[in-house]
Amino acid sequence: MTPFTTLTSVAVPILRDNVDTDAIIPSREMKSTGRTGLAEGLFAPWRYSDVAARTPDPTFELNMPEARGGQVILGGANFGCGSSREHAVWALVEYGIRCVIAESFAPIFRANCIRNGVLPITLPRTDVDALAWQEITVDLPAQTVTAGATTHSFTIEDEPRTMLLEGLDVIDLTLKALPAIEAWTDADRTARPWVYLEKTA
Repeated sequence: MTPFTTLTSVAVPILRDNVDTDAIIPSREMKSTGRTGLAEGLFAPWRYSDVAARTPDPTFELNMPEARGGQVILGGANFGCGSSREHAVWALVEYGIRCVIAESFAPIFRANCIRNGVLPITLPRTDVDALAWQEITVDLPAQTVTAGATTHSFTIEDEPRTMLLEGLDVIDLTLKALPAIEAWTDADRTARPWVYLEKTA
């Protein structure tokens, strides 16, 4: 994964509560089990006035000229609710979204964001609303979001913070502890050699 340190982008507001994963990536848009080919279907029910013809709806926020190149989405409460499909985050990543700032997140969606290099930030709704269409700078090491002269602080647990800063997935994170794992295995092999006896034919 690409490490996340700082990011400057326009904050595109999709300020709706209970944005579920079927709105983020409808099941009919998931034509494979892979992580690619999903960006076109991102927010398809809202992004297109005619989904089959892929006719853009100019009133949807991501289609507005000021959203061009935006890598931050703003959301309301319970963002990413519904099914646990990881495709929702894969679609965001392929589209170019690196950060979602919302009043609250569905827990599984939040975990999927972290595991795929997307920073989920929780801020009070009034603060989220104030960021709409602003150019903001997200600083993960400092745990701040800055828009103009206003800075908002956010919290994130140590393990997710490390994963995002270093671009680690869960396997990479486990491998960071490989020396300790190997040391424990060596000590245990000495203390309980019978556990490690190889099967004979």
